[in-house]
Order: sequence, then C-alpha cells, then structure tokens
Amino acid sequence: MKKKLTIKKLIKEAQSFCVEQSTIEHRVLFGVTDGKAVGTFIEQKFQKQLSDKYEVMIGSSASGIDLPSEDILTDIKVTSIKQPQSSCPFKDAKQKVFGLGYNLLIFVYDKSDDPKRKSAILNFVSCSFVAKERTADYTTTFRLREMIRDKANEVDIIAYLQDKNIPADEITLSKLAGRILKTLPEQGYLTISNALQWRLQYQRIVMLTDEIKGITTIVSYNKPLR
Repeated sequence: MKKKLTIKKLIKEAQSFCVEQSTIEHRVLFGVTDGKAVGTFIEQKFQKQLSDKYEVMIGSSASGIDLPSEDILTDIKVTSIKQPQSSCPFKDAKQKVFGLGYNLLIFVYDKSDDPKRKSAILNFVSCSFVAKERTADYTTTFRLREMIRDKANEVDIIAYLQDKNIPADEITLSKLAGRILKTLPEQGYLTISNALQWRLQYQRIVMLTDEIKGITTIVSYNKPLR
C-alpha cells in the first residue's frame, strides 16, 4: 500500500527530483524554447514520481491547483532562471495582500542544449516551497505593515490600495481595508503584477539567503540571474 503524501515528503521528493533530473539528458526537449512546454514536461514528470510512490490527489486543469487536497493544497510552478515568473488565476484583490490561498512549489531551471548529442540538460538552480501565508505581494504587504505601525486609518489604507491600482471597486477596497486593520497581513515574498491573471515573479524567492518562516529552500545553487 502506498504511503500518504505529506508536505514534508513533498519537499523531500522535490529535492531528489531536482538532483536526479539535473543529470539526465532530455532528448525530447532539445531545441524547445517554449517555456510552457518545458514547464508542463517537468510538472508531469514530478507528478508521476509522486503518484508512483504515494497516495496523492493530482488536480485537473479545472481545479487550477496541481495538488489540491486540503492537507497539501500546493500548486507546482516551473520557470526558467532567465525570467523566473509565471501566471496564476485571479480570484480577488485580497490575494495580493493576504496571499493566494494555497502553497507554491517553485522549480527554477537553467536549460542548455547539446547540439552534438541532440539533447537538453535541465539544471535545477533553485527549488523552494512557499507556504500560502507567504504568497502575497512583497512591496504591498511591507508598506501596509508599515502603515499599520504608523497608526493609519481606513481612509489611508484605501488611498494606498487605490494608488497601487489594486483591481477592485470602492466597496471591495473598503472591506479589504477593514480586514487589513483587523488582521495584520503577513509579509509576502512574491512580486504580483496586476492583470487578468496574476503575474507572479520569483526573483526574491530565488535569491533569498535569510531563513524565513514559511519558506523552505529545497535546492539553491546561488546562481545569479542573467
């Protein structure tokens, strides 16, 4: 009988996956420049590794989250070191302040092609597990936390949210400001750009050297961004 997947085991599997896959020649990826195609390939390989060993729920495109069970609730993100970012569905404005609502497992690779062998190597230079509490926007939460310490009121908070073009109407912003005053947002570590889909950028996670509660650095080769 397969063992039940846990967050701890997920992190351990991600580490072994990065180490193993960084040594494999991937002929099917030779010459592939489409980051989405590479990301899908990696996600499917990792999901297969998990499902072969553990009792785990794998999400569908409809669910929007790769590992949607309540005890795991983690979306897998795969991105190139050249531009470590991806998109995710926009649900509501409070995600930028209070987080996405689920954890992230972020694989960052550096792909190189070998013309002689007609194969590609995926060197995983970074892999991190980010708890849902840390998935808000860094700058927005940093400033809001400062404002709360400086005794900002609801009008101040609404004005700041409007200035940052948070995608919401006045009623929603008023409710959000009220929640911010009641519940201090956790410091987020993503950069979230406004769009029809959120655009998530991971540079701060990739370059992180401090130990932050809620962020587990699984693999880090401290390779500078190009």
